Amino acid sequence: MDFYLGLVVEHLFISLGAAVVATIIGVGIGIWLSTRPSIAAPVIAAVNVAYTIPSIALLGVLITFTGIGNTTAVIALIIYGLLPVVRATFVGLRGVDPALIEASSGMGATPKQVFQTVTFPLALPQIVSSIRTMVTMTIALAGIASFVGAGGLGVAIYRGITTGNERMIIIGSALVAGLALVMDALLAIVQRGLTGTSANARKTLKVVTLLAIFSSLAGLLFTFVPHTDRTVRIASKPTTENLILAELAAQIIEEKTDVAVAKTLGVGGGTANIQKGMQAGDFDIYPEYTGTSWQVILKETANYDEGKFTLLNSKLQAQVQQSFGPMFGFNNTYSLAVTKQTAQQYNVKTLTDLAVVSSKLSFGAEYDFFEREDGFDALTDFYSLRFASEVDMDNGLKYQALLDGKIDVITVFTTDGQLSDPNIQLLEDDREFYPSYQAGIQGRDQFWEEFPEVKQALSVLHNTIDEATMAQMNHRVEIEGVSVADVARQFLQERNLITS
Repeated sequence: MDFYLGLVVEHLFISLGAAVVATIIGVGIGIWLSTRPSIAAPVIAAVNVAYTIPSIALLGVLITFTGIGNTTAVIALIIYGLLPVVRATFVGLRGVDPALIEASSGMGATPKQVFQTVTFPLALPQIVSSIRTMVTMTIALAGIASFVGAGGLGVAIYRGITTGNERMIIIGSALVAGLALVMDALLAIVQRGLTGTSANARKTLKVVTLLAIFSSLAGLLFTFVPHTDRTVRIASKPTTENLILAELAAQIIEEKTDVAVAKTLGVGGGTANIQKGMQAGDFDIYPEYTGTSWQVILKETANYDEGKFTLLNSKLQAQVQQSFGPMFGFNNTYSLAVTKQTAQQYNVKTLTDLAVVSSKLSFGAEYDFFEREDGFDALTDFYSLRFASEVDMDNGLKYQALLDGKIDVITVFTTDGQLSDPNIQLLEDDREFYPSYQAGIQGRDQFWEEFPEVKQALSVLHNTIDEATMAQMNHRVEIEGVSVADVARQFLQERNLITS
């Protein structure tokens, strides 16, 4: 319950803070444009263009400038919230009957008085209606903020998709819908107050103004509040395994040090987006794999083996000022998988076998696999794979898509818990395309130097997990529905690494 309550609070701060700012800016732009109709069309067209940018693309672009976290999410939500408010304000003000304006002016009212007593009050119902729509949309859209490591209910939804936890998906989605409906109902009351008698309108306006100021300040405080000096900021990729490894590290640090822990789990985009956060100082440590660091971060083209670990660390320190700390002890490499039925139908056991029949099959993988240096292009070139079609999909959906017959081949990690399903056949990487992917904790060198006690505490995890143990933990989360935190806690308690 505390988990969801915290996410609800985060979601409200992010979405309402963005909505208030979008309202202030949008109404201001709309009023300004109403006095300059000659430039209104190109300005509104420019706002329209921003509104049509896919949310994922906008977030991806903003990460480069504003980094990972709530700031990026709030900025994106403000941009999306502007269009309906700008357009409604402009159209509402320009749609007031000119005869009413002329009559007021004829009675000696100044332009300012005409605006305050005639034009704006008559346009207000349309403006408030657009704000209601915008707020509802912003609350719903804030669910995608977890893609850039922001908080809110999107964390529950995305984590549920990643771990196959339908209950978490349903609860997260229901809470988002509930918040949107509650806010729409509250804004309906506000709309009636603002468009009622003059006395009620003034009272309502005062209340709304105070609430808007509070929401803006609270949202900004939540978005930009700095971390304390004694905080370790842990990130993870949006995979079950990475979530578990990050949780293991967090629980060890909480148990054995006095350093506070701030977790940003399930960052969309994986290594690429987490590295942007590491470079910006938004994150301090995260679970990573040696082969991924070698090929994705360092852009090395030569194959990696663990004999190059010292070289890997020295290159990481020189190029990105990071290095591996404790290593968990297991290797989790890539491969491909098909259903047992497909394997039997086409007599496929290895990736070489797959190449012979790949033109008859469809392929699906998570988004970053198609962009990685060791991903789709490199693999298909090496094995001469030519699939009939390729599909991008979320990592948490690909197994179900395979079992449902939506796709024929998926990329997998060899420690995936769902590989225990008897209907799935793991294919052998018989020509050893993939390098070693030993899992460990990668951190910023500056952080390791400033917090040696954290590195010392994490050392108890060194070589404590083998492939079978990791696959079992993944299975407990993905198949049995046990929470990531509980799986991590039980592992640590069974090995007497924590007592609480």
